[in-house]
Amino acid sequence: MSGQTSPNGLQIQKVRVPLGVIAIIYESRPNVTADAASLCLKAGNAVILRGGKESIHSNIAIYKVLMSALEKAGLDARCIQLVEVTGREAIDYLLTADQYIDVVIPRGGEALIRAVVEKSTIPVIKHYKGVCHTFVDEFANLTMAGEICYNAKVQRPATCNAMETMLVHEKIASIFLPDMAKLSDSGVEIRGCDRTIRILDNIKHAVEDDYYNEYLDLILNVKVVKTLDDAINHISTYGSHHSDAIVTDNINSAMKFAQAVDSAAVYINASTRFTDGYEFGMGAEIGISTDKLHARGPMGIEELTTYKFVVFGNGQLRK
Repeated sequence: MSGQTSPNGLQIQKVRVPLGVIAIIYESRPNVTADAASLCLKAGNAVILRGGKESIHSNIAIYKVLMSALEKAGLDARCIQLVEVTGREAIDYLLTADQYIDVVIPRGGEALIRAVVEKSTIPVIKHYKGVCHTFVDEFANLTMAGEICYNAKVQRPATCNAMETMLVHEKIASIFLPDMAKLSDSGVEIRGCDRTIRILDNIKHAVEDDYYNEYLDLILNVKVVKTLDDAINHISTYGSHHSDAIVTDNINSAMKFAQAVDSAAVYINASTRFTDGYEFGMGAEIGISTDKLHARGPMGIEELTTYKFVVFGNGQLRK
C-alpha cells in the first residue's frame, strides 16, 4: 500500500486487491492444482481449475484434500473449484464466461496457449514459450561464460528458462567454441551457423526455423555474431521475451544489453535458469508471464492482485 495527502487534505491510498475469479487452464502436471489453488487463495481470489485429462485422477485427489482443508479452516469451499469434465467443451465454455471470470491464465504448450488466446473473450495472461539466449561478448571471462552456458542448457533442458541459442562474438569464437565440446560430451546436439561449422566438427547446420524453436531438449543453436548490436537484433527477431543473458566484463556492453533486450528477465553474467518464482524469492509461482500487461516474469502472490484507490476526505468539493 502507498499513499499521499493532497493539498486540499484528501488522503489518497493505493491498495492491493484481488483480481477476482481466475480460471487456470493447464496440461499434464498435477502439482499445478495445488500451487495455483494455494496462490490464488492466498491473494484473495477465487479460482477455477481445469487440468488435462492425463492427470485428472490426481487432480481430483488433490482437490478433495484442498476441499477438506478449506472446511477445517472455516473458509467457503466454493472459492476453489475443479472442472472434472475433460472434453474441449469445458474449455470453450470457460473462455466465454466473461460475466463470471475476470482473468484466464493458461499453462502448457504453445498450441494450448494459442488456442486459449484465440477463443477467449476474457483477458489472458500468457505464459508463452521460452526461446532463451546467452550472448558471450568479446569482453567475457571465457571460463565463466563456459560454465554459465553449460548450466543454462544442460542443468535442466526441459524447462522454459533453459538456453536454446548461444550467441558468440566473432572475436572470441575460435577460442571459446572449441572449449564448449563438453556440451557435446553431455549429449547436446549442436546446430550451428556457417561460421560455427567452420570452427566445430560434426555438428548440424542450423536453418532459419531452428532459431524460433523452444526445444525443451538437449539441442542447442549456436551462432557467431559480429557485434553486440547483431546479438541484440537476433534476440529481438527470434526470442520470446522470456529470459536472455549476456556474459561480459564490460559495463557498457552489459548496460546496453540490459536496456535494449525487451525480455521479462535480462541477466548479466548469470544463467537464465534462475527465472523462477522460488529463485526470485516468491515461493511457489503461478507461472512465468511473457506479457507486458498485467504481469511480467515469474508470477507470485502480488502478481495475482491489482489495485484500487481509496480516498478519505472530510467534505472536500472540486471547484
